[in-house]
Amino acid sequence: MKILVSDPVSEKGIAILRQEHDVDVKLKLPPEELVALIPGYDALVVRSETKVTKAVIEAADKLKVIGRAGVGVDNIDVDAATKKGVIVLNAPEGNTMAATEHTMAMMLSLARNIPQAHQSVKSGEWQRGKFVGVEMRGKTLGVLGLGRIGTGVAKRALAMEMKVLAYDPFITADHARALNIELVEFDEVLAGADFITMHLPLTADTKGLFGKETFKKVKPGVRIVNCARGGVIDEAALAEAIKDGIVAGAAIDVFEKEPIDPANPLLAVDKVVLTPHLGASTAEAQVGVAVDVAEGILVALRGEPVTTAVNIAPVPAHVMTVIKPYLGVAEKMGCLAVHLADGRIETVEVEYNGQISEVDTRMLTTAVLKGLLGPILQETVNYVNAPGVAKGRGIKAKEIKSKETANFANLLTVRIRTDKGSHMVAGTLFGKEEARIVMIDGYRVDVDPSGWLLIGPHIDKPGIIGKVGTILGEHSINIAGMQVGRTETAGTSIMVMTVEADLPTPVMLKIKAVDGILGAKLVNFNIG
Repeated sequence: MKILVSDPVSEKGIAILRQEHDVDVKLKLPPEELVALIPGYDALVVRSETKVTKAVIEAADKLKVIGRAGVGVDNIDVDAATKKGVIVLNAPEGNTMAATEHTMAMMLSLARNIPQAHQSVKSGEWQRGKFVGVEMRGKTLGVLGLGRIGTGVAKRALAMEMKVLAYDPFITADHARALNIELVEFDEVLAGADFITMHLPLTADTKGLFGKETFKKVKPGVRIVNCARGGVIDEAALAEAIKDGIVAGAAIDVFEKEPIDPANPLLAVDKVVLTPHLGASTAEAQVGVAVDVAEGILVALRGEPVTTAVNIAPVPAHVMTVIKPYLGVAEKMGCLAVHLADGRIETVEVEYNGQISEVDTRMLTTAVLKGLLGPILQETVNYVNAPGVAKGRGIKAKEIKSKETANFANLLTVRIRTDKGSHMVAGTLFGKEEARIVMIDGYRVDVDPSGWLLIGPHIDKPGIIGKVGTILGEHSINIAGMQVGRTETAGTSIMVMTVEADLPTPVMLKIKAVDGILGAKLVNFNIG
């Protein structure tokens, strides 16, 4: 496949991509040129310079994944990508340490007036009394957002004997307590913190979060640090709060407009430390984000679920360890179910029995929908858009869970209902990775879901299987495997044959015409 890299990234990341695909590096592309080029590419790698707009995404005929070599995806229209089934992934851990350490450096620089003192000495001055700072020990740090970076900053602040308050509506009090952090409400951070550091995404809720009204609630003399996202702070309001003595100073690495606008009011304030978005600018981080995003791109292009995708519900590592071996069989079960179906699919029910029922199985249900819809739709169906595509077609998906199971440690059962009837498929793993279909419409089987599968329910009487075998032989179609499944009710059986080639329509018609065959289906797992 073809990959376009439109922003500077480490050569180590590009080398990883080139192990499997063709890569073009074209930097500083004007918007109209990117729109013209993108139809030829399967993947796009950017940092913060390239703006991946709705126009770019709509022009992309083949695009499967956009990789952001960094954390924030503000420069990518994620909604437009999701609607088109394009995965958007980032590298959330590659620059964690760099951003954490830069936050601490900014906080210390702010506390001890280091940049101003440095410039004074360079100018030939020696004014020790002018740059008296404050100690960190014994002060209270307010952390807004306890993600990877916020937690890293908090841990280092605790090591410096600071007290840490934190606000994060998505973190439990028990989790914060285990880190020796006091979880409080937003206004309590404002009122109690001597230093406030921000580690929040830029959203509709956080844009301009620190404005005039917010600065009225802060502890007098507070120091503000922002190495997260520009736009969270109203820069004019911050400059005014510093001039009025409400805020003792600020250390800012990110801005509403980058590069910084020459008219930015913070440039005229003395008690401010400014850096040009250096949070991820270490040699190690540059390599880290490039390698992480490259590996994510390769996983996405293989059609596998991406744990760093921002438009798929994130899957914790411990959950992925449990469900990953079942993703393949879940998708194949969806593929088999849709081949069995006649009529319009109305509902899809996925039942999880055994230990697997104890974890979040939404990704597995998405895999079932991907396998179900992929063979019947012209549009690309993947882990990003499968639930939306199903919903858009009026298909209702439901999960059922139970720890109880018979015969298998874990069992997945897919039931579909159409306007003409219903079908069921059950599957599991033998060993750790060997996918098996173990039941089809109530018939017990043992099927390897790969290649082409001929399924023929029939009346349980001699000669039927032989006649089908003869038809295949006459057309030089080899049978790779065959078995017969029975229900507990006597009278009918199911023939399941693995064949080594597709069956032309005339061959299928002959098989369906065999006396005693109750319907025959050919399943192509290669397109599931």
